[in-house]
Amino acid sequence: MFAGEEAERGWGIASAHPLATEAGREVLEAGGNAFDAAVAVSAALGVVEPYGSGLGGGGFWLLHEADGDRDVMVDGRERAPLAATRTMYQDEDGELIERASIDGPLAAGIPGLPAALVHIARDYGELPLARSLAPAIRLARDGYEIGEPYRTMARFRRDVLQRSPAAAETFLEDGEVPPAGYRLRQPELAATLERLADQGRSGFYDGPVAEKLVQGVRAAGGIWSRRDLRQYRVRERTPIRGQYRGMEIVSAAPPSSGGIALVEALNILAPYDLAAMDPAERVHLVTEAMRRAYHDRARYLGDTDYVDVPIDRLTDPDYAAGRRASIRSDRATPSADLPGVGAEQGGRDTTHFSVIGPAGNRVAATLSINWPFGSGFMPPGTGVVLNDEMDDFAAKPGEPNVYGLVQGEANAIEPGKRMLSSMSPTFLEYGDRVAVLGTPGGSRIISMVLLAALEFRAGGGPMAMAERPRFHHQYLPDVIESEPGAFDDSLRAALRERGHELAPQDDPWGDLQVVTDDGREVRGAADPRGIGAVARGIVLEGANGSRILKSIPSE
Repeated sequence: MFAGEEAERGWGIASAHPLATEAGREVLEAGGNAFDAAVAVSAALGVVEPYGSGLGGGGFWLLHEADGDRDVMVDGRERAPLAATRTMYQDEDGELIERASIDGPLAAGIPGLPAALVHIARDYGELPLARSLAPAIRLARDGYEIGEPYRTMARFRRDVLQRSPAAAETFLEDGEVPPAGYRLRQPELAATLERLADQGRSGFYDGPVAEKLVQGVRAAGGIWSRRDLRQYRVRERTPIRGQYRGMEIVSAAPPSSGGIALVEALNILAPYDLAAMDPAERVHLVTEAMRRAYHDRARYLGDTDYVDVPIDRLTDPDYAAGRRASIRSDRATPSADLPGVGAEQGGRDTTHFSVIGPAGNRVAATLSINWPFGSGFMPPGTGVVLNDEMDDFAAKPGEPNVYGLVQGEANAIEPGKRMLSSMSPTFLEYGDRVAVLGTPGGSRIISMVLLAALEFRAGGGPMAMAERPRFHHQYLPDVIESEPGAFDDSLRAALRERGHELAPQDDPWGDLQVVTDDGREVRGAADPRGIGAVARGIVLEGANGSRILKSIPSE
């Protein structure tokens, strides 16, 4: 509190990159609300994390309007091109064509992120779209110094980027990974962002940019059409809701699997007093809940515009009780013993940010282009690297996707359909406490949000949620993955004694971004596994009614 001024409310932003967090803060200082800040952060992340998101991808924005206490999910997920077929990634013998759904323009769905930014700014923001896009345009035009995460991802996808001349010219230096301290400038992306700022959705989905996108894709073997771009529309979805031991959960709806799987797992765990258990019993039960939630993900989930997803049943506590009944406290349930997935079944990167605005509005947003640098393909003259989200469909019966997920008929490829996702932007409320959270991480997203939710319910603050050691089970493969140091020797032995197969990983995973509000203070945490940053502070009202944002040092 400052002498002579009265604090209206705290605010906070946590994102996976300091420059994106700064973009959100700049827009709040310009008089924007949480939704304007979300547009700014979304666009900036696509510039400074081109390996994780961008105009060539999509995402889900979970919004809470404090005025009216309303929650809505803005669905900017990519769609399959209208020329897509369910066997497009199989050869004449019905075998999967190696990497066809991962590399190159045939792997790209029709992007939704540009349309979502226009939609959020128009329907929920207070500032013009151009003002909220200004930080991203500046970053693309003037450039920024790349960090080690960029170099790591570029090294991982170098060979694919080299096959696309426009991508190689933009993201590599003389065909190789740029050195530390390299200043990455993206003038063509800046020009595309400026068209979007000036013309709204037509600046991307019609006119010269759309023409370059389609020509570039088709010249390189893709199947996009101008009709694909013109027909793309954002959808507003009713979020998934649930309760866990007095905690309210609001999370992503289909075509995200995140909210349903999260609520189902928490419903299964609700009767157990996890805090009173020894570590082995606790990990065992959480694993069994994960196993069953991911199993139902494989059996039932897909785009509700195309398939009938039994949302009410899957999120019903009585249904969870039936699933819980098969859990033994002393023995792991082999995944092979669960009912079969049926005829068909489904990013290593992605990104997330969380915002609580000065007026109490909230945004949790998870954005993606799927695999690092997406498809690795950039249509010439656009500056836009395209996603490879088509790999999130079930390309062939019983075959896992790039994240090892086996998926069902509900997620088969169809023209215009949105592919199933694990992205799980989430709000939690318990007593006077609120949390806004999410993370990248492909198929592990749901399990990471689940563990963070359990931490929040147990009283943990934002950093405890972000740094909590992680483990994961996704039904198939039938193993518990764990981060380095997550399990000690005695815990590993106890889990093996129960019949679990362990698959310890060499590297940590995820990049959880969380902001909390307890009614007195807004706090945030950027996952220590990444390079993200938090900005937070209070809003002060001066004598003349002006609004002043005061920053508070992050914890």
